[in-house]
Amino acid sequence: MASADLRAELECSVCLNIYTDPVMLKCGHNFCRACMDRVLDTQEGSGGYSCPECREKFRERPALQRNITLRNIVENFLSAQPDQEESGVLCTHCVDSPVPAVRSCLLCEVSLCDKHLRVHKKSPEHILCDPTLSMESRKCSVHKKILEYYCTEDDICICVSCCLIGGHTGHKMESLDEASEKKKETLRNVLQKLLTKREETEERVQSLQEHRREVEEEAAGDTERVSALFRELRRRLEDLEKRVLSEISGRAERVSIPMSDMIQKLEIKKDELSRKMRDIEELCNLTDPLTVLQGSDTGDLCDTEDGDDEDRERHDRLLHDGGGLDVAGLSHTLHTLSDIITEVNVSFYIQEAEDILLDVSTAHNNLQISDDRKTAYRSDTDQNRPETPERFQSYPQVLSSRSFSSGRHYWEVDVGGSDDWIVGMCYPSIERRGGMQSAIGRNKKSWGLDRTGNQYSVIDDSNKILLPTNMSSNRVGIYLDYEAGRISFYDLCDPIRHLHTFTTTFTEPLHAGVYVWKGCIKICGGNREM
Repeated sequence: MASADLRAELECSVCLNIYTDPVMLKCGHNFCRACMDRVLDTQEGSGGYSCPECREKFRERPALQRNITLRNIVENFLSAQPDQEESGVLCTHCVDSPVPAVRSCLLCEVSLCDKHLRVHKKSPEHILCDPTLSMESRKCSVHKKILEYYCTEDDICICVSCCLIGGHTGHKMESLDEASEKKKETLRNVLQKLLTKREETEERVQSLQEHRREVEEEAAGDTERVSALFRELRRRLEDLEKRVLSEISGRAERVSIPMSDMIQKLEIKKDELSRKMRDIEELCNLTDPLTVLQGSDTGDLCDTEDGDDEDRERHDRLLHDGGGLDVAGLSHTLHTLSDIITEVNVSFYIQEAEDILLDVSTAHNNLQISDDRKTAYRSDTDQNRPETPERFQSYPQVLSSRSFSSGRHYWEVDVGGSDDWIVGMCYPSIERRGGMQSAIGRNKKSWGLDRTGNQYSVIDDSNKILLPTNMSSNRVGIYLDYEAGRISFYDLCDPIRHLHTFTTTFTEPLHAGVYVWKGCIKICGGNREM
């Protein structure tokens, strides 16, 4: 069904406009609710009611049944139509009640609603277009005739007279429909290009949005990580504070108790001395010689030395015992704080492990290196690699291909496959053939964490420091702060435990180094938050 025909079916026979809140009578005819109420009101008191369409009579005022299906059809129809009221073009013939126009006739220069269009369009000579208020724009400004052709040479719409007697004689002409289709085709091509560009732009927007989400998620993760880190730091500092304050309180109490005892004893002695002084003063004030001589024993009154030496020694000892922290206790406290700060420093700056690859050209011939250059295996089979100045000859060791000469760096090693190993960092100038001097930690050019059997130690310049406890995990973290001159080793248990930190001034770039006496050691890659 054409749009105009459908519109006619949706018109109320009372107001001749599209149904508004359509209602249905028992006879089946539909009207606007307001129109039908108005008609029934006028029939009130006439002795009956009737349908305005078929004249069917009703003894009582009929109930108006809302037609939901028709209402939905009207709404769908109106939503599919151009908003003609906004265009401001009204039907020329609907004088009493303004009705939006659906077409304009260029020949007659009138605009028509559906109702008047049905009569008007029966004449084939009429030229219809979309509703417009500027019909003059559709006519030739020179000949005042309807524009029907398009001059491709001058890119202008013209009338018949322009083709025959105007300035476009001999030019290539096209009908408006033909020229319009060609322009539409060009516009479709442009539209397709714009669509492609828009899709590309949308992809870039999506990629940026995704990256922004990732950044926000990473920031949220970092925020939580740092918050957890400082919560742990505050807890550990509070525990350390309680421990130190308890130690101070304990030492003060240990000194205070004997001091209290000594003070009490001295107070008793002071009272005894006061009593003797009073007795002596009383004897001295007597005038009767016999009473003086027969009074208290002079020896008892004059004995003031009983226990004095012992009291003086105890008094001196208590005076020199101040109860403060001893040097060893203070040193232990400072070391504990240093360990906490070191762990905070590492946890704050390290976000992922460095991608470390082993340099086969440095590997001892009893070390087999995996294809991904991450794992070193101790092998009894000689690998028959060429002897070069870079290759270790004395010990089953290998260096990383990457060196570090600045910044902070971190890498991890899985040592679970061996119980005899050394991991650490080396200068590239470390000896490769020098016997014991070429082993990691046995010279001034390397620093290492050593495991021999069940014993763990750190070693530098052949100085070995035994660790008080063994590792509880199979993973070692190594942190380098080149400018600060620090190499730290961590047991990657939960929570992470600081094992040792070497402090020096680096004079060369550093390579990661691995010594494997038996079994295997694997360099660990990938991200790890600390």
